[in-house]
Amino acid sequence: MNRNPVSFLGAEYDKLVTNELDWRLRVLQGPSTPKCVVDGSNVTMLCSNNYLNLSNHPKVKDAAIEAVRSHGAGSGSVRPIAGNMDLHIELERRLAAFKDAEASLVYQTGFAANSGLIPQLVDEGDLMISDELNHGSIIDGVRLSKADRAVYKHCDMDDLREVLENAEMHKPSYRRILIITDGVFSMDGDVAPLDKIAALAHDHGAMVYVDDAHGEGVLGDGGRGIVSHFNLSRDDVHVEMGTFSKAFGVVGGHVSGSRDLVNFAYNKSRTWLLSGSHPPAVAAACIAAIDVLETEPKHVKNLWRNTERFREQMQSLGFDTGKSMTPIIPIMVGDSGTANRFSARLYELGVFALPIVFPMVSKDGARIRTIMNSGLTVHDLDQAIAAFEKVGRELDMI
Repeated sequence: MNRNPVSFLGAEYDKLVTNELDWRLRVLQGPSTPKCVVDGSNVTMLCSNNYLNLSNHPKVKDAAIEAVRSHGAGSGSVRPIAGNMDLHIELERRLAAFKDAEASLVYQTGFAANSGLIPQLVDEGDLMISDELNHGSIIDGVRLSKADRAVYKHCDMDDLREVLENAEMHKPSYRRILIITDGVFSMDGDVAPLDKIAALAHDHGAMVYVDDAHGEGVLGDGGRGIVSHFNLSRDDVHVEMGTFSKAFGVVGGHVSGSRDLVNFAYNKSRTWLLSGSHPPAVAAACIAAIDVLETEPKHVKNLWRNTERFREQMQSLGFDTGKSMTPIIPIMVGDSGTANRFSARLYELGVFALPIVFPMVSKDGARIRTIMNSGLTVHDLDQAIAAFEKVGRELDMI
């Protein structure tokens, strides 16, 4: 009899280490900037989600500091009880205006938005249809629901159409059908054909839910996201979910859509109802980040300038950048061990870019995932490109 019921923990971790599938955590010493200090070394940051470098924008930092002075360090409660501050209300008003939506609701994280809202939208007698490469937070949200589930091949509209047609023949008829997709897929950097998804959904009476965490600040008019990118309406996309932890440079999840959606969400989502609300500094910083996006278009333009330069240079060297269409640019490696060695060697050369290995991607789909930042200079990019070329040649990849 095993007298230590948790002995499996160490054994499972050792197995990960042996197979080179464990996360080896490095420490960022100071702010997340294009040039930063990681584990005591000066490096070029190529793996943060801080697309527009807004976490370091003076307006964003000043807003956070002032909010601590005026509202304190914490909210003191969950929002339904005593933690609903004027800053939270103002943030949601500003976000809805930015998204051209009737209303918005801010969650503690993007993960909390997906895991808290998805299982409330559909239940027994309903159907959820999910892209096979959707984010883990969507997968967990789907698993929490009693609704039937179907998965369609990645961005394959013929397969989605077939799933919808089969759903129409289900007996008894489904009450509700919900199609869920990432907007920008975080491992490959490709974009969901949301316009085609919305058209199919309309034809079959389905709801559309898009997780646009990696599209905000990147796609659409002034970085307004994928719904703007495809010129879709709120009748086309019923739930637009996002996060403040990426292009906005702060933290927190959110959903935008109709007033009915928001009223439903904050009354039904346990992740929202039972979690402490954001500290004043966070809410104020998010408001300031929206201000910057609305008034300083240069950040989005610089991001795309850097994206195009880096991807073109990587491809010209012979690297495989997969299906990337956005500032997420994977350098496909294949083997997890090789990806780990590639990343370690880059770090030695002053470039911080992490390997993505199984189970986040398929066993033969390991890669170095790079993410561009608007604050990177041409010199920064050229140094990084030279490092990639050197390591690629050392490992016989190019």
